[in-house]
Amino acid sequence: MEQGEETLIISLLDKDPELRKYYDEHQDLKRKLQGYQHKAHLTPGEELEKKRLQKLKLAGKDKIMEILGRYRQTGVQRGTE
Repeated sequence: MEQGEETLIISLLDKDPELRKYYDEHQDLKRKLQGYQHKAHLTPGEELEKKRLQKLKLAGKDKIMEILGRYRQTGVQRGTE
């Protein structure tokens, strides 16, 4: 996510429980995936799990961007309501 998008997301977290849920999941998946980056070699099981987590993270990002799109459509921007 770009810095401007992340700033907007953070400003909306308290107002939108659905956005909060997807953002928290996205951050959790990001942390889990970072654990795999520090390994020189992954077992086949770890490789499958890494790919599964990547797909979940991408799907969550798509949902976050969809929610942001709705806010942008209605003209809601950070600090203006």
